Amino acid sequence: MSRERLIIVGGDAAGMSAASQARRRRGADELEIVVLERGRYTSYSACGIPYWIAGDVEQRDDLIVRSPEKFREQDIDVRIGHRVTELDVDAGRVLAHSDGGSGLLDFDQLVIATGAEPVRPDIPGLDATGVYGVQSLTDGVEVQRALESRPERAVVVGAGYIGLELAEALVRRGLSVTVVEAADQPMSTVDAEIGAQIAVALRGIGVDLRLGVAVKGIEAAGRVVGVATDDGEIPADIVLLGLGVRPNSSLAVDAGIECGPTHGIRTDARMRSTSHQNVWSAGDCVETHHLVSHRAVHIALGTHANKQGRVAGINLGGGYATFAGVIGTAVTRVCDLEIARTGLASREADDAGLEYVAVSADSTTRAGYFPGAQPITTRLIAERGTGRLLGGQIVGREGAAKRIDVLATAIWNAMTVRALVDVDLSYAPPFSPVWDPVLIAARKTADALSDG
Repeated sequence: MSRERLIIVGGDAAGMSAASQARRRRGADELEIVVLERGRYTSYSACGIPYWIAGDVEQRDDLIVRSPEKFREQDIDVRIGHRVTELDVDAGRVLAHSDGGSGLLDFDQLVIATGAEPVRPDIPGLDATGVYGVQSLTDGVEVQRALESRPERAVVVGAGYIGLELAEALVRRGLSVTVVEAADQPMSTVDAEIGAQIAVALRGIGVDLRLGVAVKGIEAAGRVVGVATDDGEIPADIVLLGLGVRPNSSLAVDAGIECGPTHGIRTDARMRSTSHQNVWSAGDCVETHHLVSHRAVHIALGTHANKQGRVAGINLGGGYATFAGVIGTAVTRVCDLEIARTGLASREADDAGLEYVAVSADSTTRAGYFPGAQPITTRLIAERGTGRLLGGQIVGREGAAKRIDVLATAIWNAMTVRALVDVDLSYAPPFSPVWDPVLIAARKTADALSDG
């Protein structure tokens, strides 16, 4: 019996999860697995890159979960430095290029796990030396090298998660940092009052945060020297792009593989392409289903990528698994401020045509009298009529953010805020007030629904 060949394009979270799961279920005598990775690293934590730049993580290799050599020990043929430029799905071939030359490889099954790419707006000078998007570990290495020349002034374009994490990292490295954001608040995935607290925290560590300012171009003289905006020019020795990411789906588009309105690759629940039976996809290059808005979304998170890759690999290995969807749970830290969100923010609920109430509650992370108690704001969004919890946001100091997991669990199970009030959460003064902040917010939201 001839071996079947599985080719995986992309060697980070989704691709290597798929490879590992498929190998566990099918031996090398049945299934040949070839992974083509354009970079030099596999299975690394892209989320950890800002913390490596800041100095919290000491070594680059600390971010690498498993090296190519480890995967090869499992009979997974990982080929780094291999860039795929063409897919011929009907013929079952991929065209790949490396330092050793170019060649066609045949496949029986294909996994596209090409991830996401930084949003790069069409503005003059964006390709100047000294301008970096930070999406891969290779990008992080390039930024670290640039910082060795000791730049003094940095501009971060965009105030989303990655932009703000990078801004803090650069402040800690001793740079003067300006963040430019076209919107009127940082982190558009949270409501305005949460964004206002984030803005205060950023300015508190010395970040020059410019909101409602649009970038017009990058000024360069051999390398970047400034950023032109509609509010004047900002001097810069280094520029980092924090404008978010989009699916890296161009290979799929060129091959005629179906993509959705988010430009992510469309798959069924088993992560198989909706247009080609021998093509699978997982990770930041796919679009998925939002369980609250019931819309197609693209949310690039390592949690989703690992789960989707696992599902694809189980199915490719002869098992059966499905990916249920997402609700957009995310958490980060900026300065000493912890920020978390799940479900729908107010803007997203508006876009979905839902009627709701949005209520914020202030409390403390521990009993108010207990040493170390920190402020926390919990904001809930609940549907009028049903009382169903639609979304939640948390901002506060140490001990605040992981409470978002309670809200995520409630949303995942379609709980109402009235039911959430009665949930038996733990209590002890070092961990929570007798009424946990989540329960206080649920109680206030339930009251607002009754009053409305």
